[in-house]
Amino acid sequence: MDRIAVQVWRRTKAATDVIHLGLRPTAGGRLPPFDPGAHVDLFLANGLVRQYSLLGDPDDLTRYEVAVARAPAGRGGSAFVHDETLEGSTLEISPPRNNFPLKPGAERYLLIAGGIGITPILAMARHCHRNGLDWRLLYLARSRAHAAFRDVLDGLDPMRLQFHFDDEKGRFFDFDGGELQVDEGSAIYCCGPDPVMRSVARLAVARPSVTAHFEWFSPPPEAPAQAPDRSFIVQLAASGASIEVPEGRSILETLEANGHEISCSCREGMCRTCEATVLEGVPDHRDYVLSEEERKQGRSIIICVSRSQTPVLVLNL
Repeated sequence: MDRIAVQVWRRTKAATDVIHLGLRPTAGGRLPPFDPGAHVDLFLANGLVRQYSLLGDPDDLTRYEVAVARAPAGRGGSAFVHDETLEGSTLEISPPRNNFPLKPGAERYLLIAGGIGITPILAMARHCHRNGLDWRLLYLARSRAHAAFRDVLDGLDPMRLQFHFDDEKGRFFDFDGGELQVDEGSAIYCCGPDPVMRSVARLAVARPSVTAHFEWFSPPPEAPAQAPDRSFIVQLAASGASIEVPEGRSILETLEANGHEISCSCREGMCRTCEATVLEGVPDHRDYVLSEEERKQGRSIIICVSRSQTPVLVLNL
């Protein structure tokens, strides 16, 4: 994977336990273009790789902006960014990738953010506002102090914003009680903690005219049922090698154990870094990023989690 060297030229506090980082290329010039919903990998000095949404202006490619919430129960990535990534620090990032694109053509857009889920949603709100689209935003947070970028949102169109702060209401937002108006023909884009995502998914299922799109920060706790693991053969088109993938081990792990270097990041089917092209065979998709259309076509596979329905799977690797 290509890497871009950047420097943290600005670090500010965006909310309680949330820092806002401005990143500029150390070599100067422009960064690669991106669309709302895109993210980059941050390659941290402690060896961890973490994905963060780009929330800045796509027209200003002299810099990127990301925000990082400290996750006390996390695996160390956010804590390292908070404690060690200071103004002046240098690090490497990946080019942008977009697993959560804002699709054109909807009658109206309903944007829903919970906590740090505001990061991809903010870029979408800016895009909708700039292009004169019909949009609304529901932003859920524990308190005003935990709601990052409220001032930025107020500068767009306050009449399109709905905030819910748990401490002021004394309760969580009631998705099932009709508290949220969802107009016919709306395209919902939602990013936030698991309970918010599941509530929005239920709401969308009950409205056939509504489409819903989600950005998960971690695999859903209620993952769909999967077929039992079976061993199969992976053939690599580049070398002609045939390697058995045993039960209980991923394609990625198996290739790594056999000396192959594969670009990867999350290892949870969340980021698309390890995506491979399928030349023959039928994938058993277990990821959270491929669209339904991509799954039906069967030409892509996320090898950190997905397997094969056929005895042999030929990959363009």
